[in-house]
Amino acid sequence: MPRYRLEIEFDGTPYRGWQRQAGAPSVQQAIEETIEQFCQHKVTVFGAGRTDTGVHATAQVAHVDLDKEWTTDKFFEAANGILRQRGDAIAITGCEKAADEFDARFSAVRRHYRYRIINRLAPLALEATRAWWVRFPLDAAAMHEAAQKLVGHHDFTTFRSVNCQAKSPMKTLERLDVFRTEGDEIEVTAVSRSFLHNQVRSMVGTLKMVGDGKWTAADVRQVLEAKDRASCGPVAPAHGLYLTKVEY
Repeated sequence: MPRYRLEIEFDGTPYRGWQRQAGAPSVQQAIEETIEQFCQHKVTVFGAGRTDTGVHATAQVAHVDLDKEWTTDKFFEAANGILRQRGDAIAITGCEKAADEFDARFSAVRRHYRYRIINRLAPLALEATRAWWVRFPLDAAAMHEAAQKLVGHHDFTTFRSVNCQAKSPMKTLERLDVFRTEGDEIEVTAVSRSFLHNQVRSMVGTLKMVGDGKWTAADVRQVLEAKDRASCGPVAPAHGLYLTKVEY
């Protein structure tokens, strides 16, 4: 069975996350149904990241096995044509043949996420579902300093959802950067081999407490060391989060 590697962009707003589930629309289900329509057989699409409800992606990676070989151009055109007809907020931005041993999830060595905060007095009109609106001024430099307390190999229980299915809370966070771009936007970028459920959003919500002047970098370190979910700051909204890159 030929295996294909897909790169996928999607707006997470209409979906209950990546993973297929009964009674709710998902990105995985939409892509599987699209491929089944032109391949005429059941398929399972495996993604590199199981994003939550409302989370977006500019470069999700997935793989799928087909019963027969298609040229990548035909696959690309057929999939995107059907996705447009369906009205899905999904695009296949890349398609290539992959080795049989390639696995979108387990072959990945690094995942990159970006979180967008729009920090201004006026509410969001065009980007209400694309970024977290924070009305009052945030100190991005203080947030970045505090973020460095989380970089490294740690027990991230504090930043882990109670519904997280990972076997261990131990993760190695390679990078966590906070910076203000031109204008009103603050970006948080996080890089790790893998993340716990809600880890990035929990870290962003905690760093906002620092940006507000309510907590310090030392407080963030104490929150990490507490290994207690109750010590975490608020969980940032899902619609500000983007999966931006998967490395292999």
